[in-house]
Amino acid sequence: MYPPPAEQHTPAAVEPVATTAITDKDADLSIGLFGARGKAKEFAAEIQRLTAKNDELRAQLDKLGALTLVEIEERKTALGQEIEQLQAAQRTDHEAQQARQTAVLAALAADEAAFRDRLTALRDEVVVTEDTLILQEVGVYQYTHPLDDSVAYKAELARLQDKIKAMVRKDGGAVSGSQVMTMNGSRTQGAKMVREFSKLLLRAYNNEADNLVRGLRPYKLSTSKDRLEKAKATIEKLGQSMDIAIGYEYHRLRLQEMELTADFLEKLAAEKERDKEEKQRLREERQAQQEFQRQREKLERERAHYTNALAALEAKGDTEAVERLRAEMGEIEKAIEDVDYRAANIRAGYVYVISNLGAFGEQMVKVGMTRRLEPMDRIRELSDASVPFNFDVHAIHFSNDAVGVEAEMHRRLADKRVNRVNLRREFFYATPSEVRSLLSAVAGDLLEFTESAEAFEYHQSVNESGNAPLAGELV
Repeated sequence: MYPPPAEQHTPAAVEPVATTAITDKDADLSIGLFGARGKAKEFAAEIQRLTAKNDELRAQLDKLGALTLVEIEERKTALGQEIEQLQAAQRTDHEAQQARQTAVLAALAADEAAFRDRLTALRDEVVVTEDTLILQEVGVYQYTHPLDDSVAYKAELARLQDKIKAMVRKDGGAVSGSQVMTMNGSRTQGAKMVREFSKLLLRAYNNEADNLVRGLRPYKLSTSKDRLEKAKATIEKLGQSMDIAIGYEYHRLRLQEMELTADFLEKLAAEKERDKEEKQRLREERQAQQEFQRQREKLERERAHYTNALAALEAKGDTEAVERLRAEMGEIEKAIEDVDYRAANIRAGYVYVISNLGAFGEQMVKVGMTRRLEPMDRIRELSDASVPFNFDVHAIHFSNDAVGVEAEMHRRLADKRVNRVNLRREFFYATPSEVRSLLSAVAGDLLEFTESAEAFEYHQSVNESGNAPLAGELV
């Protein structure tokens, strides 16, 4: 028996959920059953945001005191007027401040003008000296009266002094005075008084001029001339009541005397310097010749010894030893020829480049020349007690024209010369590498050059002291 078929149950009808009518025109009237909860949350958030905005607007309204639009406009107008008043007051203060600044600047300008006038008056009375500054320009002294030598300057100076002496004599034109002065109603006494005062003031002027000439130095010429001009003005001011004045031509001769004296002293100093250089050159030449002579005598003795030994070996018939000695004698003969060539050729010698790190720092070298057979002897002489450390050798280059090589090196390094007054001081502001390039270009066959300085004594001193400064640094 078949079981009875199961009853088919019809699901009960679902009653519609009652919904609240939404009258807002922006509301969504077609919200489904299953989206109602989410949409309700969105509505709640929007309501909360609008409530907060409403509270903010109410707070602003309370702040304004619930003013009407008319009252707000009036308040705005009043605030605008207050702003304009503040701006006007600010402009007034700014204009007043500018006026005060203008007044202060005007007062400062007036003070500056007064100070300038006072300074000009003081400069007219005081001789400004800048001897220390001018000392740096000794090497570029310009001769006022260029002559050949100091003898010519001395002769010209003697002729000028004869003219000065002639003008000092009576009615020579050195000084002039009033011709109408009277004393006690007498023109004769008045003229005598003018002559006596004129002699007195002329003596004062000549004493000043003579003192300036005696103490003159070439670099003080400008200052000394200015001093004499001031002395002349002061003396003439003292004799103004009698119209006493120093003659223009006489004053010009005294100034010319100072110029010639300065030229003479400078020329004499230059000649002494050249004489000193020549003596140094001759001394170096004499030392070199003595070394050549000693070396030649030594080689002659060796050659005589080899000649005797060669004769003895030839007598014995030792052919091998004879050939060996002949080869050695050939070297001695060549050495004798080299010495004779060096002795005869005064331009042959060694050009050296040395530095002294501890004494002069890294940016200074000395470029010199020696004719010694052993150039290190000359360098050891330079490393004497006058410098704290020994010199380091960067290059020793032999040349048949060492004089020309040295001169060309000095010419190319002229703008780096340390001492521009005494050219015998052959030091230059340059590094060894810079000098190496120049020496290679001038000499052409530079074989060996050491760029770094060993400076053993200096570095050892630094290590022992722990903080020794480099040359040129402040201690």
